Amino acid sequence: MMELDYSKIGLKVGLEIHQQLNTVHKLFCKCPTTLHEEYHTQLERYLRPSFSELGEVDVAALFEWKKGKKYVYRVPPNSCLVECDEEPPHIIDEEALSIAVAVSLALHSTLVDEVYVMRKIVIDGSNTSGFQRTAIISLGGYIEDNGQRIGIQTIALEEDASRKITDSLTETVYNLDRLGIPLIEISTAPDIKTPEQAERVALKIGQLLRLTGKVKRGIGTIRQDLNVSIQGGVKTEIKGVQLLELIPDIISNEARRQYELLRIKEELQKRNLNKDIVKNSFKIVDLTEELKDTNSKIIRKELEKNGRIYGLKIAGFRGILGWQLMPNRRFGTEVADYVRALAGLGGLFHSDELPNYGITKEEVEKVRKILRINENDAFIIIVGPKEKLDIATNTILNRILYAFDGVPKETRAALDDGTTKFMRPQPGSARMYPETDIPPRRIDERILELSKQFIPEQPEIKLKKLIELGLSKDLASIMLNSLRLDLFEELVKKYSPKVSPTFIASTLEITVKYVKSKGGDISVITDNILEELIKYVYEDKISKDAVQEILLELATSKTQLNEIIKKYTPLNEVELEKIILETIEENRKEIEKKKDKAFNIIMSKVMNKVRGRADSKKVIELIKKHLR
Repeated sequence: MMELDYSKIGLKVGLEIHQQLNTVHKLFCKCPTTLHEEYHTQLERYLRPSFSELGEVDVAALFEWKKGKKYVYRVPPNSCLVECDEEPPHIIDEEALSIAVAVSLALHSTLVDEVYVMRKIVIDGSNTSGFQRTAIISLGGYIEDNGQRIGIQTIALEEDASRKITDSLTETVYNLDRLGIPLIEISTAPDIKTPEQAERVALKIGQLLRLTGKVKRGIGTIRQDLNVSIQGGVKTEIKGVQLLELIPDIISNEARRQYELLRIKEELQKRNLNKDIVKNSFKIVDLTEELKDTNSKIIRKELEKNGRIYGLKIAGFRGILGWQLMPNRRFGTEVADYVRALAGLGGLFHSDELPNYGITKEEVEKVRKILRINENDAFIIIVGPKEKLDIATNTILNRILYAFDGVPKETRAALDDGTTKFMRPQPGSARMYPETDIPPRRIDERILELSKQFIPEQPEIKLKKLIELGLSKDLASIMLNSLRLDLFEELVKKYSPKVSPTFIASTLEITVKYVKSKGGDISVITDNILEELIKYVYEDKISKDAVQEILLELATSKTQLNEIIKKYTPLNEVELEKIILETIEENRKEIEKKKDKAFNIIMSKVMNKVRGRADSKKVIELIKKHLR
């Protein structure tokens, strides 16, 4: 596929950065902001949408309600009746408000005089109340990127959602430990013009947030949502981008998807098709009897559960369902995503991909004959329970007809490969209304004074300070952008100068990346483990050289840290000297022949014996002494 010229297609991107704040208390109660796997009871709820003050129902809320799910909430030790929606929320947390004010000032944003909390309807079960509380803190502002000002539209404080544990078609289980943790949301204007610029801006905003020293670290603590559009398309929301490096791929793939959907619209016009032709010729035929002996495993599995097989005729759509929109995703995939989300069915096949999936050429011809498929027509086969098939056929027709309009207004979910899938319709204005249980809070002198301690340093000033600690410019730059910057500063305060800042920074960034490159699961390398190892080095319980080996073994095996550390108990000088002398004696003939390479020979053999149990500088010193 040809490269897109983003300036010609009018690419516009806006970011919504959501970052958990590392406060003592949750946003609307005095519970701690820690996570707990254990729980002492659980609640069960069903949620439904309600009418707005204008008598409207939000389309996204209606979509979630139609799923008919039961929601189960585990109640951990760090939750109270507020999270259970059995007690009114308390006043907004001052620490969280002060941090949001500090970030607003750093981004040149204009503070509101008074903070009003709003309710945003969300009935996917992630909030026990059926809504999320959110409050605008400031408006406007900007962040610089290569001489261009990227506008800031709003900065808000909101409560984080419950943590999803399991999910099925009929039930979702959540943990309430995360519900209520303060989130700062920074929304940029759609001033970003390229995928690469979006990544840079997201990095700069994330860096600014980390420089406050008051944000949480780890998977799920920061999330980027993207708003992407091209000329002729619509603003599409993409939710849940976890990794910064995925942002360029996701944006370029979304731009491509919208571009291809507009090309499909043009192609349908060239074919002299319209909605009425497709709608009037749309045919649904029960093919259960004709395909009951198929070898398709997907179809047979549904038939064993008394499912039915429907065939759908789509006039003039030959080649459209197989039209590639982005890598590994075609227009037929878009239709299947809608069916999966709205009808709960996954068994969908279309004529542009058949014969395949156990469906033979003879069966395809049989279906074409029954549905009276002409040369330019397409068909879809879908399988499942009859009650779901009725919903699915209506869903398929609606999505097919929307191809004549181009790009549908929808919310999409980010996938790990840089593509996206349909998630739900975009919410409308009917989802917001005032929170009547929380009084407004003026941003007074007290809040402004508290915020001063959180205003982040300018990156160039912080970089200079890192270099003054002894870090090279390259390592200082890496550390400046690190999610563990505040951990680094904490460890330096505790263990420097005995453990050098350079070693601490290298461990947090270079060593962890090395472990990942070797296939290690770095999710097991927590902040606590890193600090424990730095502390062991400080107490001379392990050598510096042991840290990399210990982390690699920890991340590639299921062995406990304390068991691994036992293998790396440092050798004393007497033990080390004995090993060196033995090695020299064992290799005396070789080193006498290769005198100029003697040191390298002995060094290599000794390090193989003592790796991780002796400091390399000490090994070098003793080898040189005895080789003389």
